[in-house]
Amino acid sequence: MSLLPQLRYPTLAQLVASARALAAHRPGLCALTQVGVSRAGRPLHLLSVGHARRAVLVVAGAHANEPTGGPTLLALAERVLSERELRTDTSWHFLLCADPDGASLHRTPAPRSLFDYHLGFFRPAAEEQPEWSPSVLPPHRLPPETRALTRVIDELRPYLQVTLHGTELGGSWVQLTRDIPGLAEPFAKSAAELHIPVETGASDAAGWAASGPGVHVMPSPGAGAAYPSMPDDARHSTWYDTHRYGGLTAVVEVPMWASDLVDDPAPHPAPAAALRRLARRLLRDALEVERVLTEALPRLEGLDGPLLRAARWALELVPGLAADWIHTPPADNTMAYVGSVDAFGRRLPLRAAAMLLRVLQEADDRAAPGLERLVATWSDAFAERFRARWVPLEHQVEHQSRTVVAAALHARDRAA
Repeated sequence: MSLLPQLRYPTLAQLVASARALAAHRPGLCALTQVGVSRAGRPLHLLSVGHARRAVLVVAGAHANEPTGGPTLLALAERVLSERELRTDTSWHFLLCADPDGASLHRTPAPRSLFDYHLGFFRPAAEEQPEWSPSVLPPHRLPPETRALTRVIDELRPYLQVTLHGTELGGSWVQLTRDIPGLAEPFAKSAAELHIPVETGASDAAGWAASGPGVHVMPSPGAGAAYPSMPDDARHSTWYDTHRYGGLTAVVEVPMWASDLVDDPAPHPAPAAALRRLARRLLRDALEVERVLTEALPRLEGLDGPLLRAARWALELVPGLAADWIHTPPADNTMAYVGSVDAFGRRLPLRAAAMLLRVLQEADDRAAPGLERLVATWSDAFAERFRARWVPLEHQVEHQSRTVVAAALHARDRAA
């Protein structure tokens, strides 16, 4: 786990500079506009290519800790400019970063290991995430980033919105608000060519229908949730805003580090017992972080920034989620699903610990060294358990780009 990626994830400033250069190079086809501002006053930029009424919207940076979307977005813009047939009757619009405030806090341009990745980790609480906030907040409390994204959707009325996501460790999968017939084949072919495993039992899509391996279709409104305790619901996110205009949304996930344990379709011998065991570990790990937080809180009086809020939010999810795993029948009985839940169970307390560590380090708190050792231990155990292997950044970008183009072409045929 010491392999340094050959390429670096670009910063938001570098993304904007590259988009500005593209717009200046092809002014007749490209335009870079500001479509809003963040809570902290940072601009939200939209790069548009082409002038056709039929539109595709591509969103990057909705989750600050998922950096592949930025370089993918630039690669897609360059491809659309070079391949005339992609823009003959379709305009493409690229929201460079949906959460610039979050991007300013997550700092891992070239992670050498999972530990290195977590040292710069940030992922905000759900109510501060631009795509997810409508699922947990009333309309009058939505953050400006969400309102800006919604305005873009309302103005463009895209037949397809693609939002670029990722995971630190696992496989690739796609989530669809409506099925796109024909997408599963090119998605699987691309993953195989680039040696990226397909996450066939993604816990994010637990209980959803699959139109092919790793291609999951979200349930209709009113369907029961696989994890009843989770406060957010994808069906109330900005992903469904496209449905007002007959469109749909595809969420394309790619891993930074791959694990072949998440694409095993074989039946697990005892999935319910495995989930109960994972729930107990989740509770135990979260309690370790809670103890550090409780002991340090009196010394952190007056500190309530986004890192601390996000760490506490992640810990608040744990009791309900563990109860779901203990008392709710498994949504899937495959080895892949149990592996994905295993990863989720490691991920949640590790992220809380990583963000709390940053708070403690900034405060020069005496609890920081011990928590840093815990983050290192958990990061190494995560990588070892899942036999993590780095996916070259160019492969992450290529796979995500191919999947977006395939989704756009097949969704266009569906809408025709």
